[in-house]
Amino acid sequence: MSVNKVILVGNVGSDPQISYIDSRPLATFSLATNEPGPMLPNGQRGPERVEWHRIVMWGPAAETAERYISRGAKLYIEGKLRTRVWEDRNTIKRQVTEVYVDAFDILSRPRPAATGSASPRQ
Repeated sequence: MSVNKVILVGNVGSDPQISYIDSRPLATFSLATNEPGPMLPNGQRGPERVEWHRIVMWGPAAETAERYISRGAKLYIEGKLRTRVWEDRNTIKRQVTEVYVDAFDILSRPRPAATGSASPRQ
């Protein structure tokens, strides 16, 4: 038996790109996860490590992504890793590892940018 399961909690790095393959919706976007840097000998933390993931959603999940997910949103994602290999125009082999989403939850959405001047409450 083997297991291919990924659990990520991170922030969306780009608005989902939506396309249709045989009338089936497909959403792709990037997700950033981070972890604190190592403790240095002087007692301070080193730089934080950020990892970028390519996220792929199909069907109803892609439709939800199109409507409700945008850059800056915090997501919980469960899925599996898939690696694709292809040749580009110059016959150079390329490879990408993606997370195919099985389940997800929107933990928070980005706050809209303030427009105009806000007047103080009284």
